Amino acid sequence: MKAFVAGATGETGRRIVSQLVERGFAVKALVRDRTKAKALLSPDVELVVGDILDASSFNAAIADCTVVLCATGAAPGFNPFAPLQIDYLGTKNLVDVAKTHSIQQFVFVSSLCTSKLLHPLNLFFLVLVWKKQAEEYLRNSGLTYTIVRPGGLKNEDNDYGIVMSVADSLLEGSIPRTKVAQVCIEALLVPAAQNKIIEIVAAAEAKQRPVSELFANV
Repeated sequence: MKAFVAGATGETGRRIVSQLVERGFAVKALVRDRTKAKALLSPDVELVVGDILDASSFNAAIADCTVVLCATGAAPGFNPFAPLQIDYLGTKNLVDVAKTHSIQQFVFVSSLCTSKLLHPLNLFFLVLVWKKQAEEYLRNSGLTYTIVRPGGLKNEDNDYGIVMSVADSLLEGSIPRTKVAQVCIEALLVPAAQNKIIEIVAAAEAKQRPVSELFANV
């Protein structure tokens, strides 16, 4: 299995790449800055310099991959078009290229509460609206998919258990990015994860359970 990771130098993406390498996956990482990527990612990772908004910049590179993981996201700022461009149009490009090359599975890191229009995050240029549109495009693409909706993302890890639930059932909570990465990678290995939208947070009171078991119960 060979993985193509978009958003590979982001806080969540770099953790996905790291765990893929640790588990023996061959990895290609889509990056915009080779120097930055070399400083952040394992030397075992093949770097592909490109832009998610330009499908031609990564079309050839994805051809020999079997799975795609997308952890891109618009950075906070003053560009009102950033969520539209990155969270929707960029993801759409990635889905279209994945279809062209018959990718076996597409794992997309989205966000909790994408179905809630009146959510504070939508004050950031409708970021949840565009993530929801990207989800729908992936679901209707014909690709085998897993959509992961994490709660608030934390850089610090903890030993809390993971709570996994069906779409539109969790309204709050947070989760370390390392656990999000773990769930994304397990989604590639567990048939029960296919063609599902799952929501995840971490909670002190949650039992420690194998991710494969969590997927089987949603």
